[in-house]
Amino acid sequence: MVVFEEKGITHLDLHGEKHEFVSEIAIDFVYRYQDCLPLIIICGNSNRMIEIVEESVRKRSIIFSMPRFGIIRIEKL
Repeated sequence: MVVFEEKGITHLDLHGEKHEFVSEIAIDFVYRYQDCLPLIIICGNSNRMIEIVEESVRKRSIIFSMPRFGIIRIEKL
């Protein structure tokens, strides 16, 4: 799990993570850094990775947007 800050926004880069762990990693990141909203989750070009993250945040009614393909921006919990 690579977490970094860029332009004042905390990012999670999921490159290299196994799909089976992505949901847990993403949700842990969102709750751990919820005081720093908005947050960015970088899924890359994997449609499956994007689907897993989207499903995970939707289940928890977390408000998000997708400013471009492979990037999920957490707006509000």
